[in-house]
Order: sequence, then C-alpha cells, then structure tokens
Amino acid sequence: MSEQSAPSPSPAVELSSDPADTLPQEIASALKRDSAGLVAAIIQQHDTHEVLMLGWMDDEALRRTMTTGRVTFYSRSRQEYWRKGDTSGHVQFVKSVALDCDGDALLVRVDQIGAACHTGTRTCFDGRDLSVVTGHRD
Repeated sequence: MSEQSAPSPSPAVELSSDPADTLPQEIASALKRDSAGLVAAIIQQHDTHEVLMLGWMDDEALRRTMTTGRVTFYSRSRQEYWRKGDTSGHVQFVKSVALDCDGDALLVRVDQIGAACHTGTRTCFDGRDLSVVTGHRD
C-alpha cells in the first residue's frame, strides 16, 4: 500500500498539534487512499439499513467522525472539512464505523436526522433508479 498525503485543510480549520489528536496508526496504516488522500465513506441508517449517501474522508475527517459522535467529511469541491448538519440541521449521529476488507472504503452507520441528501430527499438515491436487466440465480 502506498502512502499518500491527505489534502490540506482550509486555513479556517484549526488542527491540534497534540499527537493524541491524530488517527491511530493501526487505522491510518490500514487505509488505502485515492490519489487525493481520500477514502469513500458509505453512510447507512443504523436501524433500517438504508444507504443514505456517499462522502469522502481523509485521516482528519475520520478521526473527527470517530471521536465526536458526528460525521465529518472532506469536501472535494470546497477543499475543506464539513460536519453534516451544521448548516442544514440534518445531523448524522455516529453509531459505528467499519473498514472494508481492502481498506479503501468505510461503512459509517448513523442515526440520520432529516434528509441526508443536499436535494432534500431522505437518501441521495431516492428517485434515481436506473433501468437495468435483472439477474436471477436459477
């Protein structure tokens, strides 16, 4: 696995220099980041198992998510951290975080308050089904 640097936070985001405020090494070394230093984070409602959305996290966003009880993402378009619900009120309370077998995706189970999608729908997938040929196992 190659080491890639995480994107720099926006100047408005202050990071602590305390080593205790970093992602534990055993987790950081298990992550396989993309070329921008990010890992896909699949967000799922903990009790209904609805897949709500997909976001991106670097080490700092994952650390914040794991230690604050609220989901934090790294915005690729704005190049800054954002905590889900701070402006919309549609908060995601963390229930669990799991790393997939390859280390290139996270499953974050949450208690979602309100819409998960920025369009106002419950999930980012509502009403967006594509026409497909379905398979059968027999």
